[in-house]
Amino acid sequence: MRSRTYSSEGVILARRNYQEADRIISLYTRDQGRITLLAKSIRRPKSRKRGHLEIFSHTRFQATSTKGIDLMTEAEVIDNFQKIRKNLKKVSLAYYFCEVVGKITHEGEPNVEVYSLLLENLERLKEEVELKKLRLTFVVRLLTILGYWPQGKTLLDPDKKLEEVVERQISSFRVGKILSA
Repeated sequence: MRSRTYSSEGVILARRNYQEADRIISLYTRDQGRITLLAKSIRRPKSRKRGHLEIFSHTRFQATSTKGIDLMTEAEVIDNFQKIRKNLKKVSLAYYFCEVVGKITHEGEPNVEVYSLLLENLERLKEEVELKKLRLTFVVRLLTILGYWPQGKTLLDPDKKLEEVVERQISSFRVGKILSA
């Protein structure tokens, strides 16, 4: 069977260790929506991909389709948002953005608007001072884009509505709420 190789770019939403030296990476891409890839040997000290796969990094990657989970073969950072990583409050909000997108979207359902919203908010986060306002605006826009809230209508409690939609509590919400208050 021939393997199909593809390349794209995306924002890393989450990662988890797998076996001895591998990692499972969840990304949100423009073309394919949320996808999950296996990065083989990424946890080895000599791995060249190691620094390119940090959470909320904007990454260009190449992958190969397999019968099971697709394999990531190459990775290159476009923007690792270094300015955000120097501020604990901004880091927690970036994690929040990624967690929300990861929980509210489904595997393999592309949405260019969601991808653009995520990247736009990570870019704004570099310079933003009013973090609570940015967080609430992000949630309202995301719920509107995905059709969970009518456009133009005021949403009094975006956090409660988000929790209803994802049907579980957002783990990073508590930390993000305390830090962005």
